[in-house]
Amino acid sequence: MLKTDMPMEFIDTHTHLYEEGFRGEEDKAVERAVDAGVRKMILPDIDGDSRDDMFALADRFPQAAFPCLGLHPTSVDASWKERIEEMEQYLDRSIVAIGETGMDCYWSKDFIQEQKEALEYQIALACRKGLPVIIHSREATGLIIEVLEKCRNMDIRGVFHAFSGSIETFRRLQQYGKWYIGIGGVLTYKNASIAETVKEIPMEYILLETDSPYLTPVPKRSTRNESSYIPYIAHKLAELKGLDIEEVASVTTSNARQLFSI
Repeated sequence: MLKTDMPMEFIDTHTHLYEEGFRGEEDKAVERAVDAGVRKMILPDIDGDSRDDMFALADRFPQAAFPCLGLHPTSVDASWKERIEEMEQYLDRSIVAIGETGMDCYWSKDFIQEQKEALEYQIALACRKGLPVIIHSREATGLIIEVLEKCRNMDIRGVFHAFSGSIETFRRLQQYGKWYIGIGGVLTYKNASIAETVKEIPMEYILLETDSPYLTPVPKRSTRNESSYIPYIAHKLAELKGLDIEEVASVTTSNARQLFSI
C-alpha cells in the first residue's frame, strides 16, 4: 500500500463494494480503505439484482458507505419503466445521488432509444430531488449530450464516471450544468489518453474513484481493485498536475463533499 508522510483524507466516489467479488470480505476491505485514508465511499446503484445488497452494506457502515439509486444503462431494456418503478420504491432511503445512469453503446446497441429515455427520466428525477447524477458513458458521448440538451433548463450537477473524453468534451459538458469528472485507475496505465487531458482540467472539477472491483491501478493491476488503492491514483494525478499529493487529497475530497453533500 502506498504510504505518505502525513495523514490525508480521500473519498472514493465510485465503488461497487457490495458486488459478489467482495462477499465476506467487506469488513477487511473497508478497514484497508480507512487505513489508506479513504474515509468515505460512494456506492452507485446498478439495478434490482444487487440493490438490497448495496443498502445492506451501507447500513453496516453508515459512516463510510453512502448509497445511490439508479438504473445502469446496461440494465435498460424494453421493460425499463418497470425497473424504474421498482427503483423508486427505495426513494425513502437516504441516498446521495441518482446513478449510475447514462448510456453504453459498447456492450449493446439494441435499446439505444430506451437508454436515452431512461437517462432523461433519471436526470429529471435527480433535479426534483435536489441530487447529483452519476453518468456512465461508453461510446455514447454524442447521444448523452443530446439528452443533456433536452434537459438544459434543469438545474443539473453531477459526475461523468470514468471520464475518458477530450478537453473539448469536458468544456462542452459545462454548458449543461456543473459536471465533475471521475478519475480512476486508467490514469495510471501506459499511454492512457486521459493522462494528457487531465493536465488541462482544473482541479476543482476532479473526483477520485476506483470503480472497484474493476480498473485496478498500476502497480496493483493484476489484482482485484478496491478503495484502498485510491492513493495510487492520487499520486499519479499529483505527478501529472505538478502538485503535492496532499493538495490533491484536499481538493478532490472537498469536491466530493460538495457534490454529494457528505
